[in-house]
Formats: sequence, C-alpha cells, structure tokens
Amino acid sequence: MAPPALADRIADWLAGTPGLLRVAVDGAPGARPDDLADTLLDRLRVRSRPAGHVRAATFWRDASVRLEHGRQDVESYLSWLDAAALRREVLEPVVNRPGSYLPSLRDPHTNRSTRAAAVAAAPDLVLLISGSLLLRHGLPFDRTIHLALSPQARQRRTSADRAWTLPAYDRYDTEVRPAETSDLAVKLDDPNHPALRWN
Repeated sequence: MAPPALADRIADWLAGTPGLLRVAVDGAPGARPDDLADTLLDRLRVRSRPAGHVRAATFWRDASVRLEHGRQDVESYLSWLDAAALRREVLEPVVNRPGSYLPSLRDPHTNRSTRAAAVAAAPDLVLLISGSLLLRHGLPFDRTIHLALSPQARQRRTSADRAWTLPAYDRYDTEVRPAETSDLAVKLDDPNHPALRWN
C-alpha cells in the first residue's frame, strides 16, 4: 500500500481500540520510527483520539554509562535505553488515575536533563513510544508495531558512521524476532510500498 494509506490503516486500528494505549513504534533508525509516530499523532487527533509521543532516545542512559566501553561497543548499544526509567516515568504512571507521564528525561545530544514537566494523560490517550530495540526489555506495551527491514535494507539505509550498530540489529532479529512477536509488522524494504502483517 502507499505510505499515507499505511498511516491511516494504523491510525484506524489504534483509534478503534478503547481505553488508554501504550504503543511501541519499534524499528532501526533507517526505518524512521520517530517519523511514523509523528505522522500518527495528527491522524489520531483527526479521529478524535488524544495522542502523545515519547521518543525513546530521550530515555537513553547517561553517556558515562552508555559509552563506558567505548563509542562503538555493540553489547553496550543493546542497552542504551534506560528501560527502568521509561517504565517508571512513562509506562506505569500513565495508567494511574489520574494518569500522567514524563515526555522526556535527557537530551540524547547534550546528555543534559530536559527538565520536562509531567503531562496529564486523558483516559483514552494513545501514547506512542518510538525508537529502536524496544521489544527486548519486557516493557508493558499494550500494542506493538515493528518496522521491519531486511539486513540488506538496513545496511543500505545506515550511514557509514553508524555501520558499527548493524550487528546489534541482526542479533535483535535473531533473539527477539520482533517481526513475529509484535502485534503488527510493517515490511519497509521498499519505503514507497510498505506491506503489513498482523501477528
């Protein structure tokens, strides 16, 4: 299907699901999960569904921890996300009554605290959490979307300075099998003709 139709189809699916939803939009950077989440925000609001977006990169661990073993350590890269903080500040408090969530914790570029204030959550909020390697931490998502790329497509869409991360995604595919374990997998080898698979 065409990319706009893809976003509409996903928005219809999410908007038609009652109650508050914590939705993972997972994919390697070359699949652009942040961009899809931004696109879904507008489509959900048009469908009278409140929506929010948290970029997982703003919940990375402090640089002193992330880069302890160097800037190109694959084992460390698999754990750059501070999953405990994302759970504590976003995924658990958003389902409380009244619910709220922290939209960001740390600027991934400056490593400084964003000092963001908590945001109130509507009872029927669709909260999109976008980023990479999200499904390996056992986090309490209500719906999961994985943007799948073959190893060859990942390589084509990864810049030379980020090529060192590719083995992490190969391992993720093998160990977590996100294209099979997610609720919805979107094949994006050809970004102009994405394909959906409901699991």
